[in-house]
Amino acid sequence: MHKTELDRLAIGLMVVLCSIWGLQQVAIKLASAGISPVWQAGLRSIGATVIVVAWALLRRVKLFERDRSLAPGLLAGALFAGEFAMIFLGLQHTTASRGVIFLYTAPFFVALGAVWLLPQEHMRRRQWMGMALAFVGVLALFGENLFSAAEGAWVGDLMLLGAAVLWAATTLTVKASALARASAEKTLLYQLGVSALVLPPLSLAMGEPGVFAPTPMVWANLFFQAAIVAGVSYLAWFWLVREYPATRLSSFSFLTPVMGVLAGGLILGEPLTPAVFAALFLVGSGIWVANRS
Repeated sequence: MHKTELDRLAIGLMVVLCSIWGLQQVAIKLASAGISPVWQAGLRSIGATVIVVAWALLRRVKLFERDRSLAPGLLAGALFAGEFAMIFLGLQHTTASRGVIFLYTAPFFVALGAVWLLPQEHMRRRQWMGMALAFVGVLALFGENLFSAAEGAWVGDLMLLGAAVLWAATTLTVKASALARASAEKTLLYQLGVSALVLPPLSLAMGEPGVFAPTPMVWANLFFQAAIVAGVSYLAWFWLVREYPATRLSSFSFLTPVMGVLAGGLILGEPLTPAVFAALFLVGSGIWVANRS
């Protein structure tokens, strides 16, 4: 039965998932010491596809039954692959601080799309207020260099904004189609399978060297991305999307960049400024306002 509000299980799971997704940024940086970015994303999708297929077979999940999910599944897969392509291409033109601001506008696109596609999940005034608070927190954390981008960075900005639109479109496609009734494994496999087919050729077209300095640390971080991030955490995410309101879940997306910066400070030694703590307060307040009964 579909739930209309987030309970403690959903909130706790979303905090864990956002922490994992924040750690992913650190893992990408560490693995990039030996693997090109887009090629790395392709390898992650390939590895995660194998893991999810094995999990589905172990649980005897039906993956090939006719359930009208093929068309929306291929669409979700194309959107998923396009999102990652836009992220990696966009970050070649703009800074990460600018890029993450544009990428994490996705919850707003989910909320706007839900007005037409998911009328049963309409946004009330307190949800808009909560999301606005959370977005201010993200701006406080990443907006310090917002107006100091190099010439031509607007191209990357547009790509990251496009990635945010694709991310939101993927969430809405899952929620508003037959994928909402499909298993989380099948929904995830559509996206991983398509991206596994699309991203490696894209990497070759970009002229990336691929795996150029393999080390145990590089492979460990790639394994974390494939098994934990693209495998376990995405399965949990799509289960949450099917069971709980997408607009409420999306408000937690603002936690991910905060967690990523904290992980960068603790693991990579990146500086933690007062803006980090201001962002944590604003994001926490926004989530409380958006989800309180």
